[in-house]
Amino acid sequence: MKVPVMRNFHFAGRSSVHSLNGMVATSHPLASLVALDVLRAGGTAADAAVAACALLGVIEPQSTGIGGDCFALYQAKGEGKIHAYNGSGRAPRAAQVQWYLDQGITAIPLTSPHSVTIPGSIDAWQTILDDHGKFGFDRLLQPAIAAAEDGYVVAPRIAFDWKNGFEKLKKGVNTPRYLLPGGKAAVAGDVIHQPELGKTLRAIAERGRDAFYTGAIAQDMVDTLRRIGGLHTLEDFAAHTTERTTPISTTYKGYEAWQCPPNNPGVTMLVMLNILKHFDLTKYPAMSVERFHLEAEAARVAYMMREQIVGDPQFVEVDTARVLSEDYAKGFADKIRMDRLLDLPKVSPPMNPSTVYITVVDRDRNVCSFINSVAHSFGSAIVSDTTGVLLQNRGAGFRIEPGHPNCIAPGKRPLHTIIPSLLTKDGRGVMPFGVMGGQYQPVGQVRVLTNMLDYGLDIQEAIDQPRGLHYEGVYQLEDSVPAEIADGLRKIGHTIGTTVAPWGGGQAIWIDWQKGTLSGGSEPRKDGCALGY
Repeated sequence: MKVPVMRNFHFAGRSSVHSLNGMVATSHPLASLVALDVLRAGGTAADAAVAACALLGVIEPQSTGIGGDCFALYQAKGEGKIHAYNGSGRAPRAAQVQWYLDQGITAIPLTSPHSVTIPGSIDAWQTILDDHGKFGFDRLLQPAIAAAEDGYVVAPRIAFDWKNGFEKLKKGVNTPRYLLPGGKAAVAGDVIHQPELGKTLRAIAERGRDAFYTGAIAQDMVDTLRRIGGLHTLEDFAAHTTERTTPISTTYKGYEAWQCPPNNPGVTMLVMLNILKHFDLTKYPAMSVERFHLEAEAARVAYMMREQIVGDPQFVEVDTARVLSEDYAKGFADKIRMDRLLDLPKVSPPMNPSTVYITVVDRDRNVCSFINSVAHSFGSAIVSDTTGVLLQNRGAGFRIEPGHPNCIAPGKRPLHTIIPSLLTKDGRGVMPFGVMGGQYQPVGQVRVLTNMLDYGLDIQEAIDQPRGLHYEGVYQLEDSVPAEIADGLRKIGHTIGTTVAPWGGGQAIWIDWQKGTLSGGSEPRKDGCALGY
């Protein structure tokens, strides 16, 4: 990696964070603090990630929660085998595509009970802790329980999302009661209590994952969903399991970038890297028309590939070897031109959800890259009647299209969006990182990585830099992208648009093995921070 240039302290911004022993970066200061407390108490990176994520499920409810899904990469002591965990939920066993067609359903609405897949988070957390943790739910869920029962203060970015989600919550199932205190969207500084969710978390802390997937809590979720037309059963919940998988990878600038395999969409990011390594990005400034154009073209190819071939590998064959081959990337790279766009079919993914990403490195250099989501902002807007669990709407990512690799089927997992990443060099972990934010995630990861490896930005500057996403035929640019770049992109054929919310939410930790130090960065577009000790 290029030696980072020191930031200009005349300009507003934040410094990267540095420490010797352990580090965490999350999207909320309290979650970062809780994770750091776990590390200082002797917990592992896995323990810290679970504690932080459980808390975020209370205090950042639009993005994550125990009604959602989880993926993770974990490397013990930063060396050797990388463990990949697929904690994504499945469709109910009654979810036959013909049933939906017979009902006249050709796409699953975001707030339909049919958008709710079985939540995978709790089982995934338990599996990861069984493999790599020192502490249990009885200890790690206490901060989340306290926040739910005693109250928490709403942070600014969360209030922004709450306001944008007001109409959805007003029309949801039990959401007005649980998530619109006083009939209004929460604003920054409000104190929110969720005693029902606290009680549910207490049950999980006492009895483990079975408290969630069997018994009264599961029954309440099933009853809620079936009352509004869902196909879910207690057997669907009881049968849920987390899958331990083998990660996939590619190389870039002498490093290896690792992702979870399908039905995770991490292959999208790897295809982008494979295309971009056919170009010398350093010929162009980091903030230039050319760099934005190349990023968009690589993304368009990779997203087209994803929508065409990626599904649950337990139901369809996903040829990741072919799309990660040199020939595949070179075939498209050779067609990219700097004065016009590739002629590609328009891609319209079913959804553009929200999430939280957590990265942790502990004293022993155990490395955890961890992501958890309720899919779209505030998920399905369905809260279970008595448990306070906000249910995800990940099932809206399925296609109602027989023969499509991502077509809904009984017990099938949908094509996801959430992707934890890990960068290694010569087999040793150097950076667990991620950029949350729906369809932006592969592009965000590539942008942060190329900011560092091609342009020599430090870990915080790499996350700070302005962003854009070529999505559904429009290059949606953040307000911070200079007008001359937008004009230059228009001249070569891009349709330019804006975005209401900024793109993504990145966290990253760099391990300097030679110095024995850690450096971290956290997303300025969110409320959080990196902390170390």
